[in-house]
Amino acid sequence: MWSIVGLGLGYMTPTVVFDTFGNVAVETNNVVPAAYALALIVMGFTAISYGKMVGVIPSAGSAYTYVRESMHPSLGFLVGWTSLIDYLLLPMVNALILRSYMEALFPDIPGWVWVVAFTAAVTGIIYLTMRGTSNVNMILLVFSIVVMAVFVVMVIVQLLQGAGAGTVASVQPFFHPEVEFGAVLAGATIVCFSFIGFDAVTMYAEEAKNPKTMPRAILLTVLVGGAIFLVASYFTQLRFPSSDAFPPEAIADSTLPEIGSQVGGIVLQSVLTAAGFAATLASWLASHASVARMLLVMGRNGVLPKRLFGYISPRTHTPAFTVVLVGVVSLAAIAFTLDQIVDYINYGALIAFTFVNISVIAWFAIRQGRRRTPRDIVSYIVMPAIGMALTGLLWVNLDDHALTVGLIWTGLGLVYLVFLTRGFRRPVVSFDENQPVTGFNKIVEPGPRSQI
Repeated sequence: MWSIVGLGLGYMTPTVVFDTFGNVAVETNNVVPAAYALALIVMGFTAISYGKMVGVIPSAGSAYTYVRESMHPSLGFLVGWTSLIDYLLLPMVNALILRSYMEALFPDIPGWVWVVAFTAAVTGIIYLTMRGTSNVNMILLVFSIVVMAVFVVMVIVQLLQGAGAGTVASVQPFFHPEVEFGAVLAGATIVCFSFIGFDAVTMYAEEAKNPKTMPRAILLTVLVGGAIFLVASYFTQLRFPSSDAFPPEAIADSTLPEIGSQVGGIVLQSVLTAAGFAATLASWLASHASVARMLLVMGRNGVLPKRLFGYISPRTHTPAFTVVLVGVVSLAAIAFTLDQIVDYINYGALIAFTFVNISVIAWFAIRQGRRRTPRDIVSYIVMPAIGMALTGLLWVNLDDHALTVGLIWTGLGLVYLVFLTRGFRRPVVSFDENQPVTGFNKIVEPGPRSQI
């Protein structure tokens, strides 16, 4: 179980709390831990729903599959299509974060240079081989947590010496008179991005020795990851009571290098950046390979044009077109900031999380009729309904531009669904993004939602 939890935490990448800290501090009026606490509650209910569904559908472990099996194939397709937006944009997020790191270390070099260089390198590696990085990700996870622990100790020492809030015990990071719930809700909508990846561990359902392992592992991944985010954000908020401590450009991209520099000078900045850099690069490789493979499977099954998306290079035995396509999408990091892309990703992720909660009600309470006892009502109606309401609440609080773009993307999916089914006269083509595909180097450890 703890091996699976470790993989889930690796997908979540704990150092992301420092990357988005400045942006969330601005949104919440400097109560970042409160935003994480609210997001943790929301993700906790959703994790419980994932655990229930993976127990009865232990194959693909995705919102697409759960909705398809519990409700309707067409609705499952739309949920999967909507989720595709965050699959495609995850590599771009990694590009944005690495760009911000390099700009902090080499301010005289234009940021687009780093985006092009790293995108070309990652795309080239994936093009040549699509082997996973499980052991590397685990090493990087331990390294990141150790560095974060050192950071917290240094901050505690500085707080005791009068820096920042001048105390290690305060309610200010969670509440002060100028805080509004709407602002905390907006911050929670942003930081739920930090939790994306906990559901990736469902891909190990068939390898788990005990069926009860997966639900526990999913919930523990969220709880442990949430605890790490809470502790790190709490002490960072005490050290930086106001977002005015960060320059605007750092708030828009990543405040990690700036936080490291102000807490420990060039040494801590370098170490903290190195931890974030290594974890982000490993996550980029995994997410790029994962989405390229998923697009290949969709092409092989006729969901996308087979001639392009189902193509396997005879020389490298990799899905050349989908690998290059994901690389081209990643190049858009030149024109965006982290806070913009986070909203787009959260749109797809929150739709998926909402429908996983609905799937519990549809599968257990409606299909199986498990709604006659108080225990069943609480387990299969009340709790998933709370999770559905909470994720829906975060969804409607997304940035208006992100909602507009997301709804357009969903609308395109609906049009494409009508085309695929010839006006709903044909069944929807189904696919399992984790199914074995022959003809290219096997992906050992990508995961459907590998995360920064």
